[in-house]
Formats: sequence, C-alpha cells, structure tokens
Amino acid sequence: MNLVGNWNYPTAVKFGAGRISELSSHCKALGMNAPLIVTDNGLVNLPMIKDALAALLADGLKAAVFSDVRPNPVGENVDAGVTAFKAGNHDGVIAFGGGSALDVGKVIAFMSGQTRPLWDFEDVGDWWTRADVNGIAPIIAVPTTSGTGSEVGRAGVITDVSNHTKKIIFHPKIMPSITLCDPALTIGLPPKVTAATGMDALSHLLEAYCGPFYHPQADGIAIEGTRLVKENLIEATKNGANIEARANMMAAAMMGATAFQKALGGMHAMAHPIGAVFDAHHGLINAVVMPYVLKFNRSAIEERIARLAAYLGLEASFDAFLAWVLELRATLEIPHSLAQIGVDIARIDELAKMAIADPSAGGNPIALTIENVTPLFKDAIEGNL
Repeated sequence: MNLVGNWNYPTAVKFGAGRISELSSHCKALGMNAPLIVTDNGLVNLPMIKDALAALLADGLKAAVFSDVRPNPVGENVDAGVTAFKAGNHDGVIAFGGGSALDVGKVIAFMSGQTRPLWDFEDVGDWWTRADVNGIAPIIAVPTTSGTGSEVGRAGVITDVSNHTKKIIFHPKIMPSITLCDPALTIGLPPKVTAATGMDALSHLLEAYCGPFYHPQADGIAIEGTRLVKENLIEATKNGANIEARANMMAAAMMGATAFQKALGGMHAMAHPIGAVFDAHHGLINAVVMPYVLKFNRSAIEERIARLAAYLGLEASFDAFLAWVLELRATLEIPHSLAQIGVDIARIDELAKMAIADPSAGGNPIALTIENVTPLFKDAIEGNL
C-alpha cells in the first residue's frame, strides 16, 4: 500500500439540541445580511422552516425561502435556485433539510457567481479549478435527517436529465463554512425515512472503511461511526423521540461523510444509476444492495471486517458481521431485493454500464467491470445472496 494521502477535516460544526436558535448569529458571523433558505417541498410548510425564517427576519436579516427541490434533485432545481438567489439580492445560502436540499443549496451558492454551465464543474479531473472562487456565496448547512452527511461535504449530487445520470458537482469551497447540527430537528422524521437515511450513513461508513486507500483518520472515524449506528439506529427508528439516539445518529451521519473522502465503492456505484433511472430513495437503495456488495468484496475485505466486527462486540468474523447487517435490515423492514423497490431487470445492462462509469466505482476494493457488475446487479435484483 502506498502510504501517502491528502486529508481534510476543516468544517466548523455546532452540535447539540436546540442550537437552531443560533442561526441568525452564525449568518451575521459570515457576513450574511440576506440569506436564502434552500429547503424542499416536504419541509417548507413545517414549523421548523417557518420558525427559522421568522427568527431571521426578526433579527433584521432579509431572508427568503426557496423550496423547488426534488427528492432526487435535477439541474433545473439548481438553475431555478440561482435565479431566485439573484432576484432576491441574496448574499448567502442556508441549506436546510435532508440530503437533497443540502446538495442543491450548496450548489446554488456555488453557481451563484459562475459564468460556466453547471455540468462544467462535474467531479472529473481538475474541472473544479474552472470555478471563480470569488463567485461562491457563503453556506450554512442545517441537516434535518441523519444519513447523507452532505452538511460536511465538498460536493452536491445532481441528476442530469438529458442522460439520466447522477453527477457529482465538486469544489472545496462548496463545503459549508458552518454546520449547525440540531438533533431535535430530526424528532419528527418518520420511521421509514429514519431507517433508510440511517442505512445510508452506514453505507458511507462501511465503504470508507473498506476503501483500498491509506487514510487511518478516516478508518478510525468510520469504525466509531459504525458503532454509533449499531447502538442507535434501531432505537431512533422505533422510538423517534429519543433525543440521545437521534443525536448519535446525526453524529454518525456526519462522520460517514467525513470519512468517505477516503472512498466510496460498489454500493454507491450501483445506487447512483438506480436512483437516476428509477427515481428511488438513495439511502434505501444502499440499504438493499449493502449485503450483496459486502459479499462481492469478501476476498478483499474479510480481515478488515473481522476487526470491525470485534470492535462492535460481534464474533470477529466476516460471517458474523454480514449476519448482523442482514438482521439489522430485517428489523428495520428494509426490502431484501432491488425488484421489491421497482428495479426492472430488463434495464440491467444499462445499469451495469452506468455503475462502472460512476466516480464511486474507483473506490471499490475489487475493480468493477461489466463482467462482474452485471451478475452483482442480477443477484441484488433477484434477491440471491
């Protein structure tokens, strides 16, 4: 292994129940006088958004709300948000919501001062250097789910509807300047969403830990984050009012996204095309494919997974860990196959081609090819583990 790496952990995180009350002061600290709250249609009419807007206005900030964000956001959502940002003479973004709102909010702030089109900043080579750094508005992230970890990420995932592909828009300055993590905001999250987003966090932690690169910081964060999921996800799902479980899951989600700067892998390489083609929930897809990808990678990760299992209090073996994942999925009522969430096997060749081209594919412990990904998709669609 080549013991070389470039590592970044700079996000300022304000963590704790009730800390949403600090939102105005954080805006002012960043020089925001007219922030645009970017959220989604599911949240825009809820008290948390209305209360946040009212508090900002009461503190003299010229705030407004933009909520035209799809569950799997598309380029048009970003374009509309940039238009709203400019029309309202806004000077910063509060990305407020789940992963979709966070991603769109960050990308709106990024694109607000660019002259090139959105897709010119896809995470390909050094395309990020095309950006005008002075044209990136400041960002505050306020997550309301515990899954994507987008609140500490340097990218946004946006679907290009022209070819049904999910594209990663990347720039170091897309990382929020301040992340406000208030687990009380997740109290009303429905059980199914809690479960799916929590499994998304677990997929980030596992793929980071198993990635074939040298990053001991990420490994340590991923291991402890996995413990937090093991000890809190079921409780957060079954008893959503448990603020301790909610807080630990919010921390685990943030840790997953911090760790996956090391790598993502086959779970995400499969999930991105499935989400783009079938408009399925990203976290749910990762939850379904998780055991299939773990088994696919077994020869490359068996020793690492055994160490992780021991840390979690399981028998120190790959089999014990896989059994725990399957038990967790069953307890959370996660479907066992992709067919159960609407994935049509007739599209398997298309999905396989998209998966090996996905940026996450390069972080899988075993190189992904058409020859091995196609049967992997078949097994996951049909439920053959």
